[in-house]
Amino acid sequence: MKKNLAILGSTGSVGGNALSVIRESSSSFKVWALAAKENVSKIEEQIGKFEPKIVCLVDEERADELRIRIQDGVEIVSGLEGLVRIATSSEVDLVISAIVGGVGLIPVIEAIKAKKTVAIANKEPLVMAGKLIMDLAKEKGVKILPIDSEHSGIFQCLEGHSLEKVQRIILTASGGPLLRRPIEDLKEITPQEAINHPRWQMGRKISVDSATLMNKGLEIIEAHYLFGVEVKRISVLIHPESLVHSLVEFVDGSVLAQLSIPDMRLPISYALSYPERQLNEFPKLNLAKIGQLNFEEPDLERFPCLNLALKAAEIGGTMPAVLSAANEVAVDLFLKNRIGFMEIPALIEKTMEKHEVVINPDLDRILWSDAWAREVTGKK
Repeated sequence: MKKNLAILGSTGSVGGNALSVIRESSSSFKVWALAAKENVSKIEEQIGKFEPKIVCLVDEERADELRIRIQDGVEIVSGLEGLVRIATSSEVDLVISAIVGGVGLIPVIEAIKAKKTVAIANKEPLVMAGKLIMDLAKEKGVKILPIDSEHSGIFQCLEGHSLEKVQRIILTASGGPLLRRPIEDLKEITPQEAINHPRWQMGRKISVDSATLMNKGLEIIEAHYLFGVEVKRISVLIHPESLVHSLVEFVDGSVLAQLSIPDMRLPISYALSYPERQLNEFPKLNLAKIGQLNFEEPDLERFPCLNLALKAAEIGGTMPAVLSAANEVAVDLFLKNRIGFMEIPALIEKTMEKHEVVINPDLDRILWSDAWAREVTGKK
């Protein structure tokens, strides 16, 4: 039987790659629902190719525009209510959560409540409310499957192993497009330079996060909640080739690594077909051709955002939600040329310093902290 899928964030890079995997495995998967923030033309094209039953655009005006363009054959919904409607649809077997930003949190929680398997790619839900999400998933007997390449790598390395035998988890980072740029030049980096990633094709926000290494800081927080491993046992290595996606070191000194070409379709395919592996025609890894792999410790002077994320992870409570929201706003300001590249960490740090942390927050307090951080950071 085919799995019915709902893709939240279908017009982004992860959503596009997911649709590519689904197209190659059309006998196994059916696109039941699509959702995006506002890209009318792209989602209209996807409707034509995949014939979903229901589509959501978060932006109300764009949803109205889509209703005019698509007269029949598909139901158009909008806003957060529309995202939740899709995420909890009785016909849906698996929800792919790939919509960028804090807007993805509530749909993930509601999908879990509805006992849907969730394949998660967007970082914000787990960063904002990781304990709440994982506790709820355990209560409902719901599987959370990571799509992010690093967390998929950890997930695969941990299969069949007890967490008690894990010494540490090592996340790898490409270092982004600015790894070899002199530190004194970083103040002058333009948005176009920051999003010009050497290995991965990603959206603008996550590309900037890769350039600042905030993405790796957020991934540490995600891994802490996803796998139940203390933050102090999770570290980062710069690995420019982006072929080793994660490593797990065990108490006996053995280290397992997950390697593949830098292609998001691979972890997506594994999440969609789990616990099976699907045959595909994607390019394969050729280590002989590559010749060598390089690793180095991250420079926290070059990447202050990583240090901020580590601090937020250590503090816990509402601070990771504040970090995530402040980063989202700061990156948006940078992409709009309203602040410089190195003002991103400075702005995030100022917001974090103003925040009064609640250690065991409920969902309302997490959402309040997210909104507060956005307002404070937006004022610069």
